Amino acid sequence: MQSSNHRLRETEQHHPLLSAGADVETGSLAAGAMVGGVHAGHAGGNRTMWFIQDSCGMVCAGITWFLVLYANFVVNFVMLLPGKSFWYSLLNGATFNSLAVLALASHVRTMMTDPGAVPKGNATKEYMDSLQLKPGEVIYKCPKCCSIKPERAHHCSICKRCIRKMDHHCPWVNNCVGEKNQRFFVLFTMYISLISAHALGLSGMHFFTCIKVQWNECSNFSPGVSVLLLIFLCLEAILFLTFTAVMFGTQIHSICNDETEIERLKNEKPTWERRMRWDGMRAVFGGSPSLLWCNPFTGLRLRRLLLSTHGRRSGSEFSI
Repeated sequence: MQSSNHRLRETEQHHPLLSAGADVETGSLAAGAMVGGVHAGHAGGNRTMWFIQDSCGMVCAGITWFLVLYANFVVNFVMLLPGKSFWYSLLNGATFNSLAVLALASHVRTMMTDPGAVPKGNATKEYMDSLQLKPGEVIYKCPKCCSIKPERAHHCSICKRCIRKMDHHCPWVNNCVGEKNQRFFVLFTMYISLISAHALGLSGMHFFTCIKVQWNECSNFSPGVSVLLLIFLCLEAILFLTFTAVMFGTQIHSICNDETEIERLKNEKPTWERRMRWDGMRAVFGGSPSLLWCNPFTGLRLRRLLLSTHGRRSGSEFSI
């Protein structure tokens, strides 16, 4: 598709001609905000939930929830509730359960937040004309999703979309980690690492206490069952702590350097002006440093979710 004013190239490269807000859908795709599918289905810019229909991702997300709930069960019913110290059980139970709720809330927000998908099928002549490009300027089209690619956008073969500032696709959250949901992914890794460390500490204390009393009245379960449950919990906690702590550090490093994992692996030379460290953190978490940075419920609108009851399917994603 060519004209005297601009050229359109089908390539996987990207070009800094389109700003973050320049790819608003037009024509037949202008009936709402683009979040979950090709048509959001709601006028006036109302957002809809985002969900990727990927079998592997849904299984991995289910396993994540199962393991967190398993840890919650062992901590509460094997270690804390049978304990003789009321305040020890209360304080540790409140801490662990609060962190578990925050971890699962962060997981849901990561999984059901649009990571920064570029609208499908906006590479039309009408849309290109509306950009009012100067003669000789080149814009790039993704041949896989037929969209005009903004700078720093990459195509995800699982989401089947181009994602702005795509860091990677994580099957454990069944979504890409990109411009709009990186904050929730960072919180998810942080809270999982915290509850894993807490579970390890509680397991060590429980083993030490129970061995001293030879497992007499140490648990409502038999000594053999309790040991097996605790061993599995320790193995789970070690694996989760190692993985999420490393991932958390990697994400913070990427945010501070204003460089995604894909850009680092591809050794892409920055064509954008990199943000300073704190500017990058503010861009991802929003506003000045505060406790709100650790709140996965920030920006959640219950009324909007309740009103978003009818959805439409398109490809691998589902908008509600």
